[in-house]
Amino acid sequence: MTPALDLPFDISVSWPFDWSLGWPDWLSWPDAVVLPTWLEVVLRAVAVLLAFLVLPLLVGQTEHKVMAHMQGRLGPMYAGGFHGWAQLVADGVKFVQKEDITPARADRWVFRLAPAVALVPYLVALAAIPLSPSVVGAPVDAGVVLVLAVIGVGVIGTLMAGWASANKYSLLGAMRAAAQLVSYELPLVLAVASVALAAGTLSLVGIAEAWSPWWLLWQLPGAVVFLVAALAELQRPPFDMPLADSEIVFGAFTEYTGLRFAFFLLAEYAGIVVFSLLFAVLYLGGWAGPLESWLGWLWTLLKGFVVAVVVIWLRVSWPRLREDQLQRLAWVWLVPIALFQLALTAVGVVMTS
Repeated sequence: MTPALDLPFDISVSWPFDWSLGWPDWLSWPDAVVLPTWLEVVLRAVAVLLAFLVLPLLVGQTEHKVMAHMQGRLGPMYAGGFHGWAQLVADGVKFVQKEDITPARADRWVFRLAPAVALVPYLVALAAIPLSPSVVGAPVDAGVVLVLAVIGVGVIGTLMAGWASANKYSLLGAMRAAAQLVSYELPLVLAVASVALAAGTLSLVGIAEAWSPWWLLWQLPGAVVFLVAALAELQRPPFDMPLADSEIVFGAFTEYTGLRFAFFLLAEYAGIVVFSLLFAVLYLGGWAGPLESWLGWLWTLLKGFVVAVVVIWLRVSWPRLREDQLQRLAWVWLVPIALFQLALTAVGVVMTS
C-alpha cells in the first residue's frame, strides 16, 4: 500500500458547484421542450415534405446504379464522373428543359390535375408511417387503415390520365391499372390484417412494438403475399402490363412530357418508399435493433432500403407476365395463401391468449 504524501500546501480545488448533486442548471438540457401546437404541426409538415422529396430521389438514383451494374450499362455511370453521381441531376435538367405539351383533344383540367392526384396519396401515407415511436409525421391510432386507404386512391390519378389524354393506348393502360388494383388489393389487405391481428392493434407503432423475431417465420407467407401485391399495385415488373412499352407505348402516361411526366415517375418511386417502409414496420420490426432508443429511425430506413433494392432487383431479373397470368396469380394463389395466413394467425392468437 502506497503511503499518503504529506505536502506542505493544499492542492484541493473548490468548484463553484457540487458534482454529487448532478449537473448544474446551466448545463442541464430541459426534460421536455413544449412547442406551440401550430409550430409543431409546421415542423412535422416540413420534415415529411423533405423526406418525401429526398427519399424517392434516392430510390431513383439507386435504381439507376443497381440496373447499370446488373446489365453492364455504362451510361448511368458517366454523368458527373465518379460512379455517375450526377445522373439524377442530369435527369432533372432533362425533364425541366422538355416542352410541356397538352394534346388538343385532351380534357385539359383533368389532364393537368392527374399527376397531383397520383402523387399526393403517397405523401399522406408517408406522413403516417413511423420511423420510431417518436419520429412520425402524423401519429394515427388506426395507421394501417389510413395508409391502405390512401394508397388505393393513387390509381385514380392513373385513370384520370388515361381518360383525359384522348388516346386509346392511354385509356387501355389506365383500365389495366384499375383491374390490377382490384385484383391485388384484397390479398394485400388480408396480409396486413394478419399482422394487425397478431399484434392486437391497428396502430403502426403498436404493431412494430409487438413484433418479435419469430414473426419472420410465423408471418412469412403473409410477407410474401404483401410484397407481391405491392409490386402489382405499384405496376412494377413483372407486373408492369399497364406500362408495357411493346404493346401500349407507355400506358396512361403516353401523352405526358416534361415535369408532368416526372411527377408520375416521382409517384412511382414514392410508392416504392411507402411500401418498403410499411413492409419494414409490419414484418421486420421497424426500429428493432441495437441502440433502438437512439438509432431506431435509422434501422427502419435501412430495412426499408433493403426492401427497395429487392424491388429494383426484381425489375431487372423477371420478365413481364401476361394479363391472364397476373389475374390467375392473384385469385388462385395469393388470396388463398393470405386467407391461410389469416387463419393461422387467428389460431395462434387464440392458443396464446
